[in-house]
Amino acid sequence: MRQMNRLLTCLAEEKQSKRKGGLYHKTQINLAYNSNRIEGSRLTEEQTRYIFETRTIGFKDEEAVPVDDIIETSNHFVAFDYLLDTIVNPLSNDLIKTFHNILKTGTSDAQKPWFRIGDWKKLANEAGGVETTLPENVENEMNKLNDWYNALPEIEFENSIEYHVRFEKIHPFQDGNGRVGRLILFRECLRNGIVPFIIDERHKQFYYRGLREFATIRGYLLDTCLSAQDIYAEWIKYFYAEQYTR
Repeated sequence: MRQMNRLLTCLAEEKQSKRKGGLYHKTQINLAYNSNRIEGSRLTEEQTRYIFETRTIGFKDEEAVPVDDIIETSNHFVAFDYLLDTIVNPLSNDLIKTFHNILKTGTSDAQKPWFRIGDWKKLANEAGGVETTLPENVENEMNKLNDWYNALPEIEFENSIEYHVRFEKIHPFQDGNGRVGRLILFRECLRNGIVPFIIDERHKQFYYRGLREFATIRGYLLDTCLSAQDIYAEWIKYFYAEQYTR
């Protein structure tokens, strides 16, 4: 826990100082790139890096990408900053809705009369061909999920994964559930002294299978997340070796 508190402090300090080339910088780019790519974004990692570092676009001699991919990537950087700024707050519906509002603001979805930005879905939807919670039941199911989670005496790694699975099964928003869910997962690990992690888009089929089969084979998703956690732990060691050996 002490080491993770130090990690949180370091990330917040790097954000505040606008430091380039550190773990905050690397996390912003990798989390936005991989989480958006899992959902079908066509932006490359280098294009994601360019947007973060320059706050501009201009991918010369490269394939055009949808405007929404660019907007959602830029919004994701803001959402991660919000994650750090509100890390002391317990998980709540209002906080989760704010993540969604940040991610989807300015997108083409925001212009659709049936699409609720920063609010629960209006229309029934599926995830991977599987039925999810009906719109009229989302508020109650999200309250039950948050009540269960916040009542735990101590949040452990497996608790954060179970929350993620249950959140994705509810699928409370019309779109953007995966990205919001992975931001929450990173946040709750960081908040509770657990090494956070980023699901690499190259492993999305393992991740999807783990989500589908969690009820019967927990180890599949847990092992996928543990592998991703090992990678982030190496990043921590590389960037903060001096601080962690004091």
